[in-house]
Amino acid sequence: MRSVLTYLLAILTFVQAFAYNDHRGHNLDSLEREVGRWTPTAIDQASEDELVTLNRAYRDLMLGYSALNGEKCVFYAYKALSISQPRGWEEANADACRYIGQCFWAAEQYDSSMVYYRKALAAVERMEGGASSPTNPDGYSQPDIDDTRSALYGAIGNLYNMMDSIPQAMEWYAKAGSIFDQYGWNQSNAILYYNIGETWMEQGDHRKAARAYEKALGYASGDSLMVAMAQKGLGRVYMEEGKTWKALRYLHKADEYFSSHEKEELTFTKENYEYMSAALLTQRRQMMLMAVAAIVIVLLLVADLLTGKKLRRSRKEQAEVSSVLEEAIGEMTPAPKRKAPGLSEREKEILDLLSKGYTTPQIAGGLGLSPETIKWYRKKLLVKFDVANTAELVTMAKEYGII
Repeated sequence: MRSVLTYLLAILTFVQAFAYNDHRGHNLDSLEREVGRWTPTAIDQASEDELVTLNRAYRDLMLGYSALNGEKCVFYAYKALSISQPRGWEEANADACRYIGQCFWAAEQYDSSMVYYRKALAAVERMEGGASSPTNPDGYSQPDIDDTRSALYGAIGNLYNMMDSIPQAMEWYAKAGSIFDQYGWNQSNAILYYNIGETWMEQGDHRKAARAYEKALGYASGDSLMVAMAQKGLGRVYMEEGKTWKALRYLHKADEYFSSHEKEELTFTKENYEYMSAALLTQRRQMMLMAVAAIVIVLLLVADLLTGKKLRRSRKEQAEVSSVLEEAIGEMTPAPKRKAPGLSEREKEILDLLSKGYTTPQIAGGLGLSPETIKWYRKKLLVKFDVANTAELVTMAKEYGII
């Protein structure tokens, strides 16, 4: 649960209207070299514009390291505070205090986390009380204030969530959601309700979880990660309730997104396939039970007919009974899949190498990927072709004309 909350808390920072750049995908070392040139003397002699730029750089580093290195995140947060606190730049103060609180939260130091969240809330109150902005002499706009406040509400909700204080967590989530609704920040609301859905799944309340995932799906839009995440959540709910057909409908939709967006979080992609595998296994068991039950019923009916008939029967009558039995059994047996599954270019590439006899380490070395990633792709191909091993996979692929 903590990894999901951390990821969602990080996303929530970037999807709102006044978020900073996410440097996790950039070269943090180069940004560190830039700020490293600022000695205490140079900072004392800097102009306000230069200090604003330096404070922003410290905060960008803070955000960049928030999901990579907690110690560095806190270090640069304090660096940002050393500039913003003496000058009363309350938005920057709230931002830095929130990330320090988040780092304490990730380390399960909940009391310390709450201390910094409250400091951040106090800074927001000063923003609303008329504190001046370094870039706007007239102070902070209401959207600026509410954007910072809503991020804090979500963070405090996550804190109570990790402390298993679910009612308090939901109160803070509701406060954040009301702000998102006020400004039409639908993507933020999609993330929030997915988070709530995950919380209710942890609590074992499928009804509330499904309702939250449905809301997340309603707020999310287009070809987006949050649409796929909400679909994955609904698939998980229905899978655990034994409604495998309904679960697979949502899980297949999520898979379509993950298959065409291979750079998305691998954890969520693998999780979706684990749910799909479990749902398919359950579905097969259900179909086998149904088939066996149907065959037994047919046999009992046939036996009953045979009992009421004369012992001597013509071959024609016996053939008719056999025909009825075979037809009934055939109707209850699932028809084999004839349509070739859709594959991504990477899946086709790995399938071709498997057909040529290459091993997992050889394929990993040739493609520049890790063996674990190749193993995951092999598992994904087995699920798509509905086979048990690589030999069956290659045979089926040849039958479909893929290789």
